[in-house]
Amino acid sequence: MKITALLPMKGHSERVPNKNLRPMCGVPLFFHVAAALQGSTLVDSIVINTDSEAIAEQATKNFPKVTIHWRPESICGDMISMNTIIAHDIALCPGDHFLQTHATNPLLTTKTVDRAIDAYFKGRDTYDSLFSVNRLQARLYWESGEAVNHDPAELLRTQDLPPVFEENSLLFLFSKRSFAGAGHKRIGRTPQMFPTPPQESVDIDIEHDFILAETLMRQRG
Repeated sequence: MKITALLPMKGHSERVPNKNLRPMCGVPLFFHVAAALQGSTLVDSIVINTDSEAIAEQATKNFPKVTIHWRPESICGDMISMNTIIAHDIALCPGDHFLQTHATNPLLTTKTVDRAIDAYFKGRDTYDSLFSVNRLQARLYWESGEAVNHDPAELLRTQDLPPVFEENSLLFLFSKRSFAGAGHKRIGRTPQMFPTPPQESVDIDIEHDFILAETLMRQRG
């Protein structure tokens, strides 16, 4: 089964100006994620929801799978929930299954996209959706100073600690049914956690993140 990829992008960016079109390793930032999706044989189409003519022009010129959904004024702005944008997009799409990611995850690879889609469909008998996580094995504490995942009196090696998992917003996979059943949310009621490689999970939120992602991209070659 194939899937529709959702790659929402607005023209305005608060903390990193012109972020989605800013060059990274010689091409606009969003090209990297779009290329990872374009390269997957399991991704049938890529929907880019945007309010930017420049993003729409670059996307349709360079990525054959892309369809543009123009963002209505009613869901424009920095305070609009991503789930609201997803609801708008999936209402316009004929497919039943969706993968949502962000232009700000430039290190995502086609291999990871394919593995996530494969895990999503193989897990359909048990899970209604999938979301990516970072697997952490570290000594964690609540704000009160109480240990979260270890006994301070027993100093186990960190590699022997029980893992905890952090949602990293790299990938979300869901169906129209699970989205509606969860109250219009991309993480359903019985989700599968999908650990992703730490280097692929870098998300660009501030200037430091952009520098880090570009450095890792250059090292990867």
